[in-house]
Amino acid sequence: MEGNKQTSTNLNKFISSTGICSRREAEKLIVAGRVTINGKLTQLGNRVFDGDVVKIDGRALQPKPKTLYIAFNKPIGIVCTTDSKEKKNIVKYINHPERLFPIGRLDKPSEGLIFLTNDGDIVNKILRAGNNHEKDYVVTVNKPITDDFIEKMGAGIPILGTVTKKCKVTKISSKVFQIVLTQGLNRQIRRMCEYLGYEVTKLQRTRIMNVTLDKLPIGQWRELTQQELAEINKMVANSSKTEEASVDKQKVQKSPNKKATRKPDAFNRKSAAFRKKSPKNKRNSNSPQRKRRR
Repeated sequence: MEGNKQTSTNLNKFISSTGICSRREAEKLIVAGRVTINGKLTQLGNRVFDGDVVKIDGRALQPKPKTLYIAFNKPIGIVCTTDSKEKKNIVKYINHPERLFPIGRLDKPSEGLIFLTNDGDIVNKILRAGNNHEKDYVVTVNKPITDDFIEKMGAGIPILGTVTKKCKVTKISSKVFQIVLTQGLNRQIRRMCEYLGYEVTKLQRTRIMNVTLDKLPIGQWRELTQQELAEINKMVANSSKTEEASVDKQKVQKSPNKKATRKPDAFNRKSAAFRKKSPKNKRNSNSPQRKRRR
């Protein structure tokens, strides 16, 4: 009996878990006699076991799909899109039985770590630029790396109408460096290198937040561990999942200055003077009713 209880779920909780209503609303449905388990009417306190068919008004409920989070070592040539028209899209390549979508992008000519999930909320929280979640890359370029290159890459490069955020850049060998970003501008690292006269010949993402590639082979994927998920949830606990987090703090700081240059007082004085000289205003001021109100 104990074993059955461990593998069962309270009926109202099961109904709520499918996403159609809250537990309290589920209780009302049960009391109203609208819920059956395996064709039999139910009551509060009934439990649902594996294989049971629960129906509301004769319609079977489907359990909500398990929330999945996977780490994938993307090969070069795979495109991070769910568009079925793209023959080499990431979803087709992985061929997972559940419907997943990638968190962010990794350029077609790049390789390395990318997350896929069916959890829309965590996607937004991780992606928003204002949340500052780190991503680690190892980059190979076409010519020897200088100290000046490392310094300028870390200080910020003007691309796409903005300046990239300061970041940590470390030289690994003559033509290889490591860079840690909290941004995700389009082809950001390649554009930064091009600005300084370098061409990227290989780009690999090795870490996203607390998750690393480790020994995951190219083209293979694995589910994130409970410990990894727990750490990610801590990191995104205070993260915004709205567009507000995407606003550059520097732009926000600049906005008050723009308002200050408008000189609202001068505008108000002009408006007041205009109203005072208005023919309509003169008529009103000379009218008997106007004088009586005063």
